[in-house]
Amino acid sequence: MQETSNIIRLISAIAAIVLGSGGVIALFYAANILVNRLPYQTRSRILPWVYMAPALAVLTAFLILPTMRTIILSFMDRRSEAWVGFDNYIFAFTNSDMLVAFRNNILWLVLVTGVSVSLGLVIAVLVDRVRYEPLAKALIFLPMAISFVGASVIWRFVYAYQPPGVDQIGLLNAVVVALGFEPIGWLVNKTVNNFALIAIMIWLQTGFAMVLLSSAVKGIPQDVLEAARIDGANEFQIFWRITIPMISSTIVVVSTTIIVLVLKVFDIVFVMTGGNLDTDVIASRMIKEMFNFRNFGRGSAIAVILLLAVIPVMVTNIRRFQQQEANR
Repeated sequence: MQETSNIIRLISAIAAIVLGSGGVIALFYAANILVNRLPYQTRSRILPWVYMAPALAVLTAFLILPTMRTIILSFMDRRSEAWVGFDNYIFAFTNSDMLVAFRNNILWLVLVTGVSVSLGLVIAVLVDRVRYEPLAKALIFLPMAISFVGASVIWRFVYAYQPPGVDQIGLLNAVVVALGFEPIGWLVNKTVNNFALIAIMIWLQTGFAMVLLSSAVKGIPQDVLEAARIDGANEFQIFWRITIPMISSTIVVVSTTIIVLVLKVFDIVFVMTGGNLDTDVIASRMIKEMFNFRNFGRGSAIAVILLLAVIPVMVTNIRRFQQQEANR
C-alpha cells in the first residue's frame, strides 16, 4: 500500500514538472506566434512585455499585493478589524523591547559589516601572495555553503556551557577552562550574548566578502603597483592609497549586500536564543508580535519598518551598478 502511494506521488510529481514546463513553453510559443502577426512597429513594443508578463504576474501576486496588504494591516488593530492610525508605529518606536531590538540591529550592522568586509579585504590581499591561495580561499569560503540554521546548530555546540567543575562539552568553554578561567555562559550572559551571535554571522559572511574583494584586487593593474614600489611606497601605503581607492566601488557593493542580509537576520537569533535575554532583532520581534502575541497590526508595522530600512540600501546598490555600466 505504501509502495503504491509512493509510486502515485512520484508519477504526480513527474506529471507536474512535465505539464508545468510544457505549459510555460507552449504559452510563450503561442504568445510569440500571435505577436508576430502584428505590424513590425507594434510588435517590437509589445514583444518584451509578452515575455515579462508571467514574471510580472508572479511578482505582483506574491510580492507587491502582499506588501500592500501588510501596509494596510499596519494601520489596523491586533485583529485587523478597526483602524488605529499610527498607534502601531508609535509602539514600535517607544516600546522598550522594540528599542532593544533596534539597538541590537544597529550593533549587528556596524560589527558584521565592518568586521566581515575588513577581514575579507585583508585576507583577499594576503592570500593573493601565497602559493596555496585556492586552498586558503576554499577553507574561508566554506561556511557560505552552510545555512544560517545549520551554522547556528554548529555554534550551539561551540558555545555549550556547563557549571564550573563539570566537564565542558563546548569547544570555547573547554579552551577557557583549560586556560584556568571559569566557564562563560555565552548565550545567557547579557554582556556577551549579542557578540556571540554576531560572531556567527561574521564567520559566515567573511568568505563572501573575501571572494568578491579578491576578484577586485586581482583586477588592479600590476604596473600601477610596481610603479608605487619603485617610487618607494611600502606595502602598507600601497594598501591604503592604491588598493582601497581602486576597489572602493566593490567594497561599497559588498558592504551594502551584507547590510541587507543583516537587516533581515532572524535564523541565528531564533535558533540560538529565541530572542530572549535582550538578543531580539527587528525580524525576530516581528515574528513574536505576529505569531506569538497574535497582534497582526504591530507585526505588520514592524515589517513595514524593516522594508523601509532595506529599500534605501537596495536603491544605492542599483544606482552603483548603473554608474558602473555607464562608465564602461
